Amino acid sequence: MGNCVSLSISSDQSMKKICQWLDIQVGYVHNLEKNLSALEKTMEELRAKLDDLSRRVTREEDRGLQRLSEFQVWLTRVETFENEANNLLIARNVQLQRLCLLGFCSKSLILSYRYGKSVSMTLREVEKLNSKVFEVIVEQAHTFEVEERQLQSTIVGLKEMLENAWNHLMEDRVGIMGFYGMGGVGKTTLITQLNNKFSGMTCGFDFVIWVVVSKELQVEKIQSEIARKVGLDGDEWKQKEKSQKADVIYNFLRKKRFMLFLDDIWEKVDLVEIGIPFPTTQNRCKVAFTTRSKAICAHMGVEEPMEVKCLSEDDAYDLFQKKVGETTLISDPGIPELARKVAKKCCGLPLALNVVGEAMSCKRTLQEWCYTIDVLTSYAVEFSGMKDKILPLLKYSYDNLEVEQVKMCLLYCALFPEDDRIPKEKLISLWICEGIIDGSGGIERAENKGYDIIGSLVRASLLTDVKWYGTENVCMHDVVREMALWIASDLGAQKEAFIVRAGSGLSEMPKVENCNVVRRMSLIKNKIHHLSSSHEYLELTTLLLQKANLTNISSEFFKSMPRLAVLDLSYNGNLFELPDGISQLVSLQYLNLSYTSIRHLPRGVQELKKLIHLDLEETDNLSNIDGILSSLHNLKILNLSRAGFSLDCNILEELLTLEHLEILTIEIDLQQGLEQFLSSHKLTRATRNLTIRGMQLESSGISLPISMENLREFNIVWCSISEIKMGTICLESKTVYPLENPRTSCFLSLSKVIILDCKCVKELTLLMFAPNLRDLSVKSAKKLEDVINKEKSRHGEKSGIVPFRRLEFLLLGDLPELKNIYWNSLPFPCLKRMDIIRCPNLKKLPLDSQSGKHGGNGVIIRYTVKEWIETVEWIDEATKTRFLRSCLHVSETPNQDNQPHSSVPT
Repeated sequence: MGNCVSLSISSDQSMKKICQWLDIQVGYVHNLEKNLSALEKTMEELRAKLDDLSRRVTREEDRGLQRLSEFQVWLTRVETFENEANNLLIARNVQLQRLCLLGFCSKSLILSYRYGKSVSMTLREVEKLNSKVFEVIVEQAHTFEVEERQLQSTIVGLKEMLENAWNHLMEDRVGIMGFYGMGGVGKTTLITQLNNKFSGMTCGFDFVIWVVVSKELQVEKIQSEIARKVGLDGDEWKQKEKSQKADVIYNFLRKKRFMLFLDDIWEKVDLVEIGIPFPTTQNRCKVAFTTRSKAICAHMGVEEPMEVKCLSEDDAYDLFQKKVGETTLISDPGIPELARKVAKKCCGLPLALNVVGEAMSCKRTLQEWCYTIDVLTSYAVEFSGMKDKILPLLKYSYDNLEVEQVKMCLLYCALFPEDDRIPKEKLISLWICEGIIDGSGGIERAENKGYDIIGSLVRASLLTDVKWYGTENVCMHDVVREMALWIASDLGAQKEAFIVRAGSGLSEMPKVENCNVVRRMSLIKNKIHHLSSSHEYLELTTLLLQKANLTNISSEFFKSMPRLAVLDLSYNGNLFELPDGISQLVSLQYLNLSYTSIRHLPRGVQELKKLIHLDLEETDNLSNIDGILSSLHNLKILNLSRAGFSLDCNILEELLTLEHLEILTIEIDLQQGLEQFLSSHKLTRATRNLTIRGMQLESSGISLPISMENLREFNIVWCSISEIKMGTICLESKTVYPLENPRTSCFLSLSKVIILDCKCVKELTLLMFAPNLRDLSVKSAKKLEDVINKEKSRHGEKSGIVPFRRLEFLLLGDLPELKNIYWNSLPFPCLKRMDIIRCPNLKKLPLDSQSGKHGGNGVIIRYTVKEWIETVEWIDEATKTRFLRSCLHVSETPNQDNQPHSSVPT
């Protein structure tokens, strides 16, 4: 009986569910007209709500706020269902006409059922969207990008410390956090990791700012760096006094939440003087800094600073093993035990472990390792400071440099400011002119030797490779720099041998007790307006005064510097003249006047008979140098780029008298001068960088002699030019004849080409014959149709020449007629980036699915016109799939930061 009742109830429930289901299904048709009316009404309400909220969010965004993601999702869904509802309502009349029997049936039941179900489901979603209530639709915008900083490739033993530091820094009660410890222990590495963590999660900060303070505290330098990071710098900023700058920074940052990193402070940094609002629990701002002194932490108001300690013995040995390498460690069974002893002598200092470990990586006999232990033991005495422990350890790496010449080159690097990026090419020129590297066998050979020395120092972890705006530079760690200065001063016995006050804010020459022991002096980046000292610097060989804010140099200043070989006065924009007393620098071999306002060269320059290197780049006030160059018989390197005078026939004749000239950087803006220059085998062979500017060459074009084997950079700017060809020089007639149907590569040194605002030129086929071209930038060539023309390059193609095998960066901008880069796909094995800026007719790119680098470092294609990428005709679907993933739309002309082709001459 019970089973019968249960079965009956179950049957009733099932029937009820079936009826409900049927009622819903029938309702899709029967209630269609009612649902359509409800959908239309609800959509009207939703549209009104959408309009109100859109106007509101627009107002808030105009005030700098940012819409909530939740609101954006709602907005997107409204747009989606609005389209769906519109489509349903468009079909309304047709669907209602199908109904019959008072709406209970349809002439096409299946179609009406499907349509009715869509109407019902859409109505349900629209009602749900309409019922959504937003109390808040915007928040504070976070549009800044955290600038990630480069880290060393091998980091050991900091994971736990990093986690602790991050957790402590993120505590609400912590406003200022200090990290202290000995030099080279890893303080900068630790806070660099903290800085980089913000790139993945901003944690509500409006700005994350990094400033290197260094030993010589300069408030205005810190202010300028902060202003640059937050976008306050500019012409108006430069005119303000220090206190005014502090007010500007304060009034900007007091409304923001910021995270400020101050790296390497040596004394208390007064945040108020800089303009930094003091971090509090209310403003939730934070400051973190590194220092070598625990006392500085107390002065900064930090009660619980974090000590960055040396690595534990196990971690130290782990790092040391990685630097030495397994091959060396297993080369003799006794080496691992000795290696642990050597690592222990390094006392867990990461810098020492890195440097000594790499120095030992090629030592594969027990005797070498035993000797190392003896040397380290004799220097590494009980810790009492930098000179007692760190410098002797670093000096071991210095002593391990086998060639005295390499050691001298390292010490010379210490003349540059802390954390400075030293251009390799300039550094090597200084070494040559100082006589550290012998240049008598040819400048190029000497330069190669210089690069070899730099490579040795980088591999020894005494210098670091750095790329900056396409230039190759080196940096010297500040502890290594201190070590170098200590050694240069005979371990402190002769502190005045190397006088280095770079970036110290000096307003006058430093006082020297014994001028006769001074061998090198660096006063870079100071505020020394007048040089009037007449002291006798009888042993001085290098004087670096770039960016010293010089305005005047007295005639007596150079009176007693008989051995001075290097004088750098570059980047002194207010220096308008040189004293005639410069003639007394009878040993001078290097004179750099670039980026000064020199109006003329005094006749005393003619007496610099030993001068090898003269740099006049960007001396745009220099009006005339007639009669000067022909007197400099030993000149080997000459830079005349963007100098104020035009290279007329007289100057070119003087250049031809320079028998030893090997490297010439030149800019030509006179057609007669260009013809004379191009027809000179001597001058074209010596030319490394050539710029042709502002010429009318529509009828003749130009022919670059294929003898320009040393040409590295070629620029044509603001010219009307019909054609750029290759040519050969006829020595008898002293003219250049175009080379027809070239078949072989030439211009083997050419690595960079810039074509800017050149009318008439239709193709650049000669680039096909420059096999080592790395950086190509073509902008505002209004009639350019092909980068490489098919017809004109047919002989080169038949010879097997494949263009752009070394090309890394390609920029094509404002080329309305450009149709082709190349007619076939190219391998581009080195290409890193391609920028396409307003090239509407460039529909085909010379790419296939195998072009470019593969993996994570593939080609990035950047473009400015959003619709352009949709018009590209890819060679096949595989190519389209591969490269579309790396295409990046940018709203303005692509940012050229850290890219070689940014340096378009201006």
